[in-house]
Amino acid sequence: MKTRITELFGIRHPIIQGGMHYVGFAELASAVSNAGGLGIITGLTQKTPQDLAGEIQRCRKMTDKPFGVNLTFLPTIQAPDYPGYINAIIDGGVKIVETAGRNPQPYMPILQEAGVKIIHKCTSVRHALKAEKIGCDAVSVDGFECGGHPGEDDIPNMILLPRAAEELTIPFVASGGMADARSLVASLALGADGINMGTRFIATQEAPVHEKVKQAILSATELDTRLVLRPLRNTERVLANTAAERLLEKEKSLGSSIKIEDVIEEVAGVYPKVMMDGEIHSGVWSCGMVAGLIHDIPTCGQLIDRIMADAESIVRERLEGMLAP
Repeated sequence: MKTRITELFGIRHPIIQGGMHYVGFAELASAVSNAGGLGIITGLTQKTPQDLAGEIQRCRKMTDKPFGVNLTFLPTIQAPDYPGYINAIIDGGVKIVETAGRNPQPYMPILQEAGVKIIHKCTSVRHALKAEKIGCDAVSVDGFECGGHPGEDDIPNMILLPRAAEELTIPFVASGGMADARSLVASLALGADGINMGTRFIATQEAPVHEKVKQAILSATELDTRLVLRPLRNTERVLANTAAERLLEKEKSLGSSIKIEDVIEEVAGVYPKVMMDGEIHSGVWSCGMVAGLIHDIPTCGQLIDRIMADAESIVRERLEGMLAP
């Protein structure tokens, strides 16, 4: 399948793996890229730029296909060593960066000078237009269904994607609710040039996370996510667990007086415990509503091959068959 995204990134299939904290290691990124998609290493999961450089080299030994690095710009007082991480990306020969969080504009000149293509994650059309204006090569449009941070507008992809298609000239991928061939074909019909999958890729054999995490996603339905941190305007969609219920109870009881310090126990430093140790109730962790569409734990190759074969069947048989002769 040929789209503007496959052409831009030099990949076979218009499927991108989301950059997920303590999930996007070399094992998963290389498996997705080897299967014809675009694998992504999560930059800030690596504690230092030197660690990221090592992870990039590890990925290089596992695949000769294109892969990218996610770099999330956090609104923190003491920022990570972003210049150091960017140097590790450039020195490692990585030519694709997925940016997220705050505006990446201050760091774009050095990336662009090195020939790096930039795809920025957005949760609204206005942010996508800003990304286009500052020179991003593509954007990932994240609907309200997505795991992680869906923004504060609450616009689902059935509306957000065609609105993005009306306004943007650069290519974009659909993120949030993406799991299978139906997701891909629907996204293409709504104007996107591909899909970004996060939660679906956690439930794969190569995802280097604890088996309890994969089984929790497999057991979940579309009703088993919760929106937390709404009063702090930092909304996050997470899997329903005891930590999420505890956090929501604090939000309810504290009301408008709530501060991040009140909920730090449920949100800070939980990803290593969850993803690596399998302590799935130790804190809140991102998960999309798409969990309701996940019924198995295939290899990345099996998953992507299935999506592409089923997508062709949907287009050639189901949709084309509906046209009058």
